[in-house]
Amino acid sequence: MKKLKWIICLIAMILMAAANDMPVLAADQINVSADAAILMDAKTGQVLYSKNPFKKRAPASTTKVITALLAIETGTLTDKVTISRKAARTEGSSMYLKTGEVFTLSDLLYGALLNSGNDACVAIAEQVVGSVKNFAVLMNMKALALGALNTHFVNPNGLPNQDHYTCAYDLALFARQALANSTFSNIVSTKDRVIDLPAPKGERRLKNTNKLLWRYLWADGVKTGTTSAAGPCLISSASKGNRQLLAVVLRSGDRWKDSIKMFEYGFNNFEYKQVSVTGEKFTSIMVTYGKQKEVPALYSKDLGVLIPAGGKRGLEQRVSLQPELTAPVSKGQVLGSVSYYTNNRYVGKVNLLAGQDVYKLGFFDRFFHWLRAKIKNIFG
Repeated sequence: MKKLKWIICLIAMILMAAANDMPVLAADQINVSADAAILMDAKTGQVLYSKNPFKKRAPASTTKVITALLAIETGTLTDKVTISRKAARTEGSSMYLKTGEVFTLSDLLYGALLNSGNDACVAIAEQVVGSVKNFAVLMNMKALALGALNTHFVNPNGLPNQDHYTCAYDLALFARQALANSTFSNIVSTKDRVIDLPAPKGERRLKNTNKLLWRYLWADGVKTGTTSAAGPCLISSASKGNRQLLAVVLRSGDRWKDSIKMFEYGFNNFEYKQVSVTGEKFTSIMVTYGKQKEVPALYSKDLGVLIPAGGKRGLEQRVSLQPELTAPVSKGQVLGSVSYYTNNRYVGKVNLLAGQDVYKLGFFDRFFHWLRAKIKNIFG
């Protein structure tokens, strides 16, 4: 047990370090009414605006983002789910499930994300791992894996509980991961859905509670949440051109207006710039005693960052690179890195890798190499 605690602590420390390197661009040009808020670029993970991003808050039904993500990742959408008495009797917002009814897992996901059905979430939890309690364990493991350090779940739907909390930044992490899943993104962008049921039950009509889908042209998700403990909350996303932004507002005076204000700020004040391409050469480094005199240093990955639009502030790169190497050098060996900053704030990093193997010269080759260097020093 002690060993397990040490492992958990070590993971938490690593994630803390990662959080400290969170790409952040400061913004004081806008104000929102929400008690906590964040605006994040879905592609790069850069934070363009934040207000109390790590403050622990009740999340209400925004919880259902990670519930749905886990169901999609671990379940089969066509599976038949028989509704239990416990699921049917769940309080709060509802898909109006009845004991013994049968739905597909896909139907329940629409019910949870559009109608905000608390009952659908219980049915999902029972289908995936057998119980709400076990599903909460899975939720917390997923949250930790995504780097969420201020989150703890006890249920799949967000019903109030003092031990059920998260923060704006963690919710943005969940939404970013979920939006990368096409099934999830298709569901949360749906305004209305009709679920056909066997006769004589007819059909079940669902309508998305996210009014931003009607109020903002570029909106394409994600999830509302409202309880007395949490206040009006919203995780939302919007896409314009090749960019997608996501916003989180918790206990907002006007969640629609706050979200639109952040989206307009993000789209109008930042532009995307590709700063590296996998395998592209950055520079070459001299290699001592190598069969080749130098080795190319290549970008390890694609990296794009958001920079202030209109060239208001330049993009700065800070290079950490060995000036010279000694053979042998292995292909793929890390030679250094390039970190990118805008407005003196970190926005991304990419490693530089050796583009080829460089083998070490034999003894006599090294001797003549040394001798030539000595002669050159003597005679210029």
